[in-house]
Parts: sequence; structure tokens; C-alpha cells
Amino acid sequence: MNILASGSSPAAGQVVTGVLAFLVVAGMAVALFFLLRSMNKQLRKVVREPPWREEAGPGTGGPQDQPEPEEDYSRNGTGEA
Repeated sequence: MNILASGSSPAAGQVVTGVLAFLVVAGMAVALFFLLRSMNKQLRKVVREPPWREEAGPGTGGPQDQPEPEEDYSRNGTGEA
């Protein structure tokens, strides 16, 4: 038997999830908004290129002077055939 179909109001112990669920989802949306805003603020502080890369020119032992490693096509990853 459906309680709502009979026209009577829900019992006192019965939970009405419509408003409660909306408030939970709305609260999570507000929390997500502030979390994303804080994350964007922190990401703007990140330095894209470290200052030592700009100062180090070619021939100073920086990462630009190192040769590209050869690709390893072996099955075990040791470089041995």
C-alpha cells in the first residue's frame, strides 16, 4: 500500500528526502566551488620554468647538454637482447 497515494501525509518517523537531498547536493556544490577556486590560486603560484634553467646556458652542464637516451627495445628492459 502506498502511503502517499492514499492522500495522507507521511508518518512522523518517515524521512522526506527531497529537500534533504537537495541541501546535501547544494552543499557539496558550494564546497566544490571553493575547493576549485583554492586549487586555481595555488596553481597560479607554481613557477613553470625554474630560474636556474634560464641562467644556465649551453655548455654549462645543464639538461640541454645531455644526449637523448636511446630507446630500449629489449623485452626485459636491461638493454640486452
